[in-house]
Amino acid sequence: MTILHISTDKAALDVAMIHQFLSERSTWARGMPLTTLQRAIDHSLCFGAYLDGRQVGFARVTTDRATFAYLADVFVLEAARGKGVSKALVAAAMAHPDLQGLRRFMLATNDAHALYARYGFTPPLRPATLMERYFPDVYVNG
Repeated sequence: MTILHISTDKAALDVAMIHQFLSERSTWARGMPLTTLQRAIDHSLCFGAYLDGRQVGFARVTTDRATFAYLADVFVLEAARGKGVSKALVAAAMAHPDLQGLRRFMLATNDAHALYARYGFTPPLRPATLMERYFPDVYVNG
C-alpha cells in the first residue's frame, strides 16, 4: 500500500531533488541557481509531497498570510504522476490555515488550468488591472 503524505516541514525537503527538477527539467525555472532556490524556500510556505517517505512533489506559496498569496513551483516527479499527488499538494495549500480569508490568491500556469480550476482559480476577472515585470530567462542570462 502506497502512503501519500503532504508536509510543510522545510527540514524534510529534499532540496537537491527540488533544485535538480526546477533548474533542469521545469519550463519556468530552468537554470535557477541553488542559492536562489534556497532563498525562495526560506521565504515561502513550502509543501513537500512524499510517497512512502520519499519526496516526489513540491509546491510553495509566497504570502503575507493576511491578504495575498502566490502559488509557485508546483511539480510532481514523472514516476509519481497519475497518483493524485498534484491534487493533494494543491488541496493542502488551499486548506492551510495561514492561507484562509485572503483577498487574492494567484498563480501562473502554461498547461495545468484544469487542475487549478478545481480549487476555484479562474482567469483574472479584471485582467486590465494586472501588470507584471517578467524576465523568463533571468537564471540563464542573469
